[in-house]
Amino acid sequence: MTFSVSVVIPCHNEEDNIEILYSRLTEVLSAYPRHELLFVDDGSTDHTLQKITRLAENDNHIHYLSLSRNFGHQHALKAGLDHASGDCVISLDADLQHPPALIPLLIDRWQEGYEVVNTLRGAQKSLPLFKRITSALFYKSINRLSSVEINAGMADFRLLDRKVVDALKQFNENYLFLRGLIPWLGFRQTSVAFEPAERNAGTTKYHFTRMLRLGLDGVTSFSSKPLYLSIAVGVVIAAVAFLYGLYAVYVHFFTDNALPGWTSITASVLFIGGLQLIMLGITGIYLGKLFIENKRRPNYIISRKNF
Repeated sequence: MTFSVSVVIPCHNEEDNIEILYSRLTEVLSAYPRHELLFVDDGSTDHTLQKITRLAENDNHIHYLSLSRNFGHQHALKAGLDHASGDCVISLDADLQHPPALIPLLIDRWQEGYEVVNTLRGAQKSLPLFKRITSALFYKSINRLSSVEINAGMADFRLLDRKVVDALKQFNENYLFLRGLIPWLGFRQTSVAFEPAERNAGTTKYHFTRMLRLGLDGVTSFSSKPLYLSIAVGVVIAAVAFLYGLYAVYVHFFTDNALPGWTSITASVLFIGGLQLIMLGITGIYLGKLFIENKRRPNYIISRKNF
């Protein structure tokens, strides 16, 4: 076997999962002598890094990066991809919801000639109904609004060929959305379905506000359609307001139905004012991204590593 395999694992406060994940990964990767486990500690405040370093002392297949603070899952994943050395690079989360047992299948698909092997997460019935509904709406919305097609259930559990990883290393965007960036890159891609396991320990890091932010980043990173949509909505509202103005003039001069009152005026002003604020907010998101990207700050800062 001449190829090498890298497995990148972003970690943030996963101290109760590290040793179990390591055990399952080493069992699977024993069939691939040339492999590395690259843990990326994303500013954990528990004993995640200590557990990783302890394992690394007894296994030279383990490499780790420790970031200077919490930069976020996507940037931690990018740090791992930037430093992985394998001919193929597999990324998965540390919570054991991404099954390590699927790795041989991903490698088999890669050996068939595919350069990107994505995974598609099946419906997890234990998830709250609200999260399942919002997840479905997210994928439908982003596919309508963005210029890339993202399959529903796409996870950050995937295999990338070395040439794809090298292409990704050229990107230094501050607002990373790898689920959109990977399809955008092209190359020969395929997908493998899997059923996510229950989180082994700890709590999810993707709460509603973070998921909402990720969704906004995904849409605004790959499309300017929201700006055009705001223009279209503005034109429609302006047309309706103009017609209403004509109606008001007609009622005032040609009928006796004009009644004094503030209800209709107040409702109209609040409605149009609210829409204006929404449109300004959409524009502000794009301007804010330009402001941050123009600073050209690094995606992450490494404070410690063992290679």
